[in-house]
Amino acid sequence: MMFAFIIGLLLYVIFKVFVRAFYVVKPNERAVITSFGRAQRISEDAVQDPNLNADEQQRYRYPLLRTIGPGGPYFKWPWQEVHKVDIATQSIDLTWDPTKHQKTIEAVTKDNLTTGVDGQIRYRVSASHLYAYCFGVDSPLEHVMGYFISVLRERVANFVDPKGQSLVDGTELAEQGGSAAAELSEGVSINDLRKNLPLLNDYMEQQCRSTGARYGIELDAALITQIDPPPAVDRALSAINSTRNQVAADISTARADAEQQITMSKRAVDIASNNAQAEVAPLLELAGTLAEIKASGGPQALAAYVRNMRIPLLGRARRIVQSAVTGTRPAAVADH
Repeated sequence: MMFAFIIGLLLYVIFKVFVRAFYVVKPNERAVITSFGRAQRISEDAVQDPNLNADEQQRYRYPLLRTIGPGGPYFKWPWQEVHKVDIATQSIDLTWDPTKHQKTIEAVTKDNLTTGVDGQIRYRVSASHLYAYCFGVDSPLEHVMGYFISVLRERVANFVDPKGQSLVDGTELAEQGGSAAAELSEGVSINDLRKNLPLLNDYMEQQCRSTGARYGIELDAALITQIDPPPAVDRALSAINSTRNQVAADISTARADAEQQITMSKRAVDIASNNAQAEVAPLLELAGTLAEIKASGGPQALAAYVRNMRIPLLGRARRIVQSAVTGTRPAAVADH
């Protein structure tokens, strides 16, 4: 009996010390070793992160741990425990919540409209903040999601279209004229959010840069893809947008027609001006010729020129009307 107990004890020691004492770390993993529950540390100094303000640096003072990189097999003692962490980039829906089931995230806009927000988050575990991820909080991903959604709701509730804000400040009204004021008067928060989704995503990434030092998770990208109001409001907004687009199309058509009419009128004026100049030009040329003849040869030369010009006309005339006074020149020529 004692012999069987000793054999069993030896097998347990061999399995515990030699078989389970070796471990391997995969290329997408990092490992942290704890001895009697205490993590092995490089330094007791807190990890410094420029994304934390002064108050947060006092609250989140986590030491720098000794990290084991990919490779192996590595050896550990029985009183040690290995904590492996996957540092590969992963994606998760905004609606993920381990405590409840939800299809969308509700957020209230600036004009008190309850909207549904949906999208994804790409994240990865920070290799330089493994203490915060493994030992700082109980469920770091849940904390990060809660922090992200709270920041998102705050941003949606106070979101203002940068273009519309600049119009309110008066910086672009002089440049864009009346159309800018009309667009400003038609602004709706849900439309502003939909038009500025990239801007909203960039803001969320900036505000969540401190999650690495706080919870050990870094946000790689925020992908908010859908912001939907209630069905009744969505139908009303669709009707408003359709009417606005129709009005814009009618205005564009009217402007095009007016510009076409103006262009045609300018062309007609140019054509009439050219015709008038073409008719006046020979008369001006003839007047100049007669003035030069009279100036160089006197009235006799001018009378001779007029007589010579009448000869072809008299040759084509059928009847000549002559004055009753004898010796005068024909008064008129008719019946060509």
